[in-house]
Amino acid sequence: MAAADFTCSMLAGLETVIYRTCEINSQLEFPKLINHYMNHILSRGFLFILLCGSAAGCTVKKPAAPAVASETAAVALDSVITEMPHTSRGPYQPSAERLMDLLHTSLNVRFDWVKQHLLGEATLTLKPYFYPQQQVVLDAKGFDIHKVTLRKGKQALPLTFDYDRQKLTLKLDKTYSRTDTLQVSISYTAKPNELEAHGSQAIQSDKGLYFINPLGQEEGVPQQIWTQGETEANSAWFPTIDKPNERMIQDIFITVESKFKTLSNGTLVSSKNLKNGLKTDHWRMTQPHAPYLVMMAIGEFSVIKDKWRNKEVSYWVEPEYAATAKATFGRTPAMLEFFSQKLGVAFPWDKYAQVVVRNFVSGAMENTSASTFMESVQQDRRELLDKNWDHIIAHELFHQWFGDLVTTESWANLPLNESFADYSEYLWAEHQYGPDEAALTHQTALLEYLAEARTKQEPLIRFNYLDKEDMFDSHSYAKGGRVLHMLRQEVGEEAFFAALHLYLTQNKYTPVEIDKLRLAFEEITGRDLRPFFKQWFLTPGHPELKVSHAYQNGTFTLQVNQTQDTLRTTVYKMPLTVALLQNGKWQEEQVQLEKASQAFTFPLQAAPQAVVVDPAQKLLANIDHEKSVPEWSAQFLNSTAFAAKANALEHLRDTAVTQIDPVLEKAMQDPFWKIRATGLELLVSKESMQNPRMQNQVQRMAETDPHSAVRATATYVLSTLNGLPQEIIEARLNDSSYQVVSAAIFAWTKGNHDLARLKPLLQYKNPDVVNALASAFTTNDEEELYAWYLKNASKLRGGDLYYFVQSFGAFLLKKNIDRQERGWQALVGIVEKETLAEAKQAAFQMLTLMAETDERRQKVQELAAKDPKLASLVSPQMN
Repeated sequence: MAAADFTCSMLAGLETVIYRTCEINSQLEFPKLINHYMNHILSRGFLFILLCGSAAGCTVKKPAAPAVASETAAVALDSVITEMPHTSRGPYQPSAERLMDLLHTSLNVRFDWVKQHLLGEATLTLKPYFYPQQQVVLDAKGFDIHKVTLRKGKQALPLTFDYDRQKLTLKLDKTYSRTDTLQVSISYTAKPNELEAHGSQAIQSDKGLYFINPLGQEEGVPQQIWTQGETEANSAWFPTIDKPNERMIQDIFITVESKFKTLSNGTLVSSKNLKNGLKTDHWRMTQPHAPYLVMMAIGEFSVIKDKWRNKEVSYWVEPEYAATAKATFGRTPAMLEFFSQKLGVAFPWDKYAQVVVRNFVSGAMENTSASTFMESVQQDRRELLDKNWDHIIAHELFHQWFGDLVTTESWANLPLNESFADYSEYLWAEHQYGPDEAALTHQTALLEYLAEARTKQEPLIRFNYLDKEDMFDSHSYAKGGRVLHMLRQEVGEEAFFAALHLYLTQNKYTPVEIDKLRLAFEEITGRDLRPFFKQWFLTPGHPELKVSHAYQNGTFTLQVNQTQDTLRTTVYKMPLTVALLQNGKWQEEQVQLEKASQAFTFPLQAAPQAVVVDPAQKLLANIDHEKSVPEWSAQFLNSTAFAAKANALEHLRDTAVTQIDPVLEKAMQDPFWKIRATGLELLVSKESMQNPRMQNQVQRMAETDPHSAVRATATYVLSTLNGLPQEIIEARLNDSSYQVVSAAIFAWTKGNHDLARLKPLLQYKNPDVVNALASAFTTNDEEELYAWYLKNASKLRGGDLYYFVQSFGAFLLKKNIDRQERGWQALVGIVEKETLAEAKQAAFQMLTLMAETDERRQKVQELAAKDPKLASLVSPQMN
């Protein structure tokens, strides 16, 4: 499972600043830190332009000063978050007890599109797991149960049952032992929309089965049906034992209108046309997997075929994106080959399909042999210029080994799925795009975890959570991936992948817990790795290192203090690399950190020009190392590794340009795009921008840099100049990159140029451009613009909608109550239908600001009554 990319960005005032935390009004509950800061926004193409000045009530709190993370820049959140981090105090959450073993599931399903019901017949083959059983208990959420029978040969004996709309308990005709096999059949109707919906930050809904545009009346929206099983939501559309430690094989017979294509796990055995314009597709899965990995997708897809080692690889997209599907997904065969060779375990399933669906409730999902992706993955040719989705494609693909072939036995062990999938993003970036992109991927994830750790510190493997959905956080993903990176350094390259090979081969088709991973590494290395696993997998928190250094009389001293709360976590024992720059050359020293306070000394002939702790960023640690401006400058000018350069630039951000002019010059010529972009950011509001030579260089970068993120940043930097000729920015409105166009729209608006020039861009569908335009036109009162806002309010989803709603609200608040009405209804629809909590809350907040009549106040109260999180946003005056 990949959590949806959801970024919070602001380009404000005279600085280019991307903040990790955003609040819409002071009341809006926004408890989770938003994923991904500028690295992902630019590298993956999310350049959302949020003009807080035009969005009523929007405030963004600016951090006071940068923090440090493993010698890389993070954004300090101290001014936003002041509470101490907590650790869960929930009850012990054991693995599910196995009373019955589900061997095979056969499903016959058809659909009532009008009622949004599934009409199903399920035949389950089971046996007692060990102890004799007189009943079968199944997960079955919100069904109408029509008939339950026990199959004995050709006979079907009725069974009595108890049903509380969550658990279906079948009373068997006798006691069955573990040598017995039985079959039960259940005729039922699933009603997913009648379930009380829940969800998490990563998986926004748990209805299991979703109808998209079921009546076919929504313009521009395809008719689709799709499923989402993780964590335990597949039991909302078929009866099963919905636990991750269960395994089964399956046959699914899907009856739909002939115009639709169907996709499920395994292979398509047959497709039979029926007389009434319907067809039945039979999908068979012959290798066992967990019930939560079962999937269906139904729609009018274009299917682009590919292959890998004579296995079918396919990409299922809306017809509009058929021409670019291979450009988006076409590196999948190369990923299959790379991961198969790296692990020494060939891709284990019969085929691999990737399907893009509308309104998906997460980023993507690793269903066995058929992954599902959010619609943002579909790209036109111009969007392909700005970003690729390799990170999420690799993530779901790696799950086919870690999660599908070998599955966590309990949600407490979820990092055995997600940390590996997260780390696959690093492995693929390292292989395909080189060390700088890999280092950027690593740094971004590290900062993501450290941001979450400001308020929450958990062991990776945690048995005491309140809700299984709590496991889907930056600990299980980002922290887990970083711990695997340290384990790779700890045991060495060859041993790391040999141990993963052993782990996969020993545990294939079985559920596992963390000790299985540790034992595989110990068997390969011959080492006792319990201390490593205890420290990094089973202990909350991370090292907080306060570092200082001094040189005197031929001796260099490095002082390292561990400042983390050792009552919550521990004093960490770990290797530490120290790089010292002397006469333009680096020498590295290896030391072992074992105490809360340690001093390390080295004989040196002269004071080093720069000192870098953990220069390759191998550690999961927050490192605060105070250095002078000359030392940070020397670090940048003499380093080749991305982490050391990026960290130096961040610490030089607020330094007077006269002290760092050589740094800026070199940064803007760096071979890696992210360093060039960061160098440009440092120019904002600096006196260097008054230098015509510097202006010309920035303009050249805005026009010709090969990376669109750099051109976009340069475009914004140019907009900070007073008196800049408008034709310079206007030219960027014609850039091939949507990302650059978005930055140019912001710059154009900031320069108070004629907004009529932007109207031709209203035809663009790209959400980055749409959000930039939405911010630009908030003061406009033309009907054409009102219709445009209404259209996009109905089309955008998730994070795109979150930003749009704020500009839309600002647009509406400048209207009288009668003119507001259509927008009011659109916002009500968003609150009622949107699954992303932040977007729903943003729309609701705008409604509270427009609730000026008794009727509107009553509607706000009705909406709040359905959602406790919304209720907390209602002001006392409205109650």
